Amino acid sequence: MHFTSERILDDGTAEREFTLGDVSGILWIPPTASTTAPVPILLMGQPGGFGIRRMHPRLAARARSTASHGFASVAIEMPGAGDRPPLPGAEQAREDLVRAIAAGERPADDVIDRLILPLVDEAVPEWQTTLDELLGLPEITDRVGFSGGVIAIGTRLAAIDPRIKAAGLFAGNYVPRTTMEEARQVTIPLHVLLQWDDAGNDRQMALDLFDAFGSAEKTLHANMGGHTGVPRFAGEDAGRFFVRHLGTAG
Repeated sequence: MHFTSERILDDGTAEREFTLGDVSGILWIPPTASTTAPVPILLMGQPGGFGIRRMHPRLAARARSTASHGFASVAIEMPGAGDRPPLPGAEQAREDLVRAIAAGERPADDVIDRLILPLVDEAVPEWQTTLDELLGLPEITDRVGFSGGVIAIGTRLAAIDPRIKAAGLFAGNYVPRTTMEEARQVTIPLHVLLQWDDAGNDRQMALDLFDAFGSAEKTLHANMGGHTGVPRFAGEDAGRFFVRHLGTAG
């Protein structure tokens, strides 16, 4: 991991840009973190296809909120986003998905698989490699959470990586069939956010995925409104969830 820049935000949070192989990312460290009081860290998932630069204002706002709870946070450039090469077949799969939704049809399983699975297959190992590096920093503890989307990425990470202790997932994407199977292997505490009127999401599919999770503690927070209409208190609820399960500094 090579840090390329650092700046201090107005709340005292340190924002450090880095590269790790061909992947770029941003790490946010709260002012409360130190080598004698290391803090938990949240892996901040984001929508696919937008790029970390375009998403920076939203990511930085989430990072400030995370820092207010005493957590570090990190985001990495998603496969196929920003300056990274497009994923093979992704554009055609996206067109097929949009065409089905516009026609009032449920997208075929094959379309969902072609769009989501290559992203998951590439992103999950990159998240794990990033976490390998971050857990070597003296300001970071081994208490790790995943927050946000893509929900299929968060589900696989929660299923296969024991370092993830809790996950706050955003049910804002279509879900491949294999994700439903992987969900049964997830046993960590979950906080799942669902926007009830999200036109680009299959509500029943999201409910079926929540039902499939094997966690003994899982909570579904459903709010009225579309994809971008998430109420502010929903983020505050997620923050309290992570405080319960990851603690704070020390």
